Amino acid sequence: MNAVLAPAGPVAQTIAEMAWVLIVGAGLVFGLVMAALMWALGRRRGATSASTDRAAATDDDRAAARWWIVGAGFVLPLLVLSALLVYTVWRTNELTPARAPQEPIVSVIAHLWWWEVRYREPARGIDVVLANEIHLPVGRAVTLGLTSADVIHSFWVPALAGKIDMLPGRVHQLRVQADRPGVYRGQCAEFCGEQHARMALHVVAQTPDEFERWLQAQNRSAEAPRDALAQRGAQVFAEQRCTACHTVRGLGPVASIGPDLTHVGSRLHLAAGTLPMSVAALRAWIAHPQAAKPGARMPSYDRLDDASLGALAAFLEQLK
Repeated sequence: MNAVLAPAGPVAQTIAEMAWVLIVGAGLVFGLVMAALMWALGRRRGATSASTDRAAATDDDRAAARWWIVGAGFVLPLLVLSALLVYTVWRTNELTPARAPQEPIVSVIAHLWWWEVRYREPARGIDVVLANEIHLPVGRAVTLGLTSADVIHSFWVPALAGKIDMLPGRVHQLRVQADRPGVYRGQCAEFCGEQHARMALHVVAQTPDEFERWLQAQNRSAEAPRDALAQRGAQVFAEQRCTACHTVRGLGPVASIGPDLTHVGSRLHLAAGTLPMSVAALRAWIAHPQAAKPGARMPSYDRLDDASLGALAAFLEQLK
């Protein structure tokens, strides 16, 4: 809720302004209705206590009721709803501005229950794949190409933009822009199964220079393990056939069933926002993913001994 009322981009700002207009308008209408109700009740008490002609009072009440029905039941709603219609159409047009020719496109594919994110710029040789995080340069609009690999999901980062459905076989576009650096939480807003509530993502807004350095670092292949513990972890990674689902570019085959782990250690969270990134969290997640995210499609590896689990977690944490 705080993110909705604290917009950090032009699209979210427009949505917030529209929301405030509707909130204030609804409050005014409610206040007028309550005032009219109090006036009517007071008038009725006065009429019943007055010693006047009952027939004349009845005729006056009927005439007043007709005016109330026409005025409050037809004219006022027509004026209010017409004004809101014109306002919302005008403001809604600002939510879908035309995309600039050189504006970057980021592909986002929703899975059960995580987000695949891809940056691709063939002219510069950029082809970056990561999971559950979108990085944006501050002050620059970016177009998101949104689709789903399985069921209907919905993309929503309240501080930056409105909701938009993600449908299998279709690509919807959404322009987002962050006006200030920060980390903004997003969420799947369409019930999609058992772990819908834990299908989060984070948008990281960086200065243009920081974003470019991050993009170039993500575009590189993974570095070879630097110490004996991480080297042992790389061996465990291969022996347990983690490469059947996950890719670590430069250190093994390419797979696409699970999230790309080439630079997993540089991410803020594990399991689509479920756990903060750390060696301890990696170890717990590998051993018992169902404990943190019941229904997740990753199997448990609690059969591994403590030394192997620790080595595997250390190897993944160094992938930055």
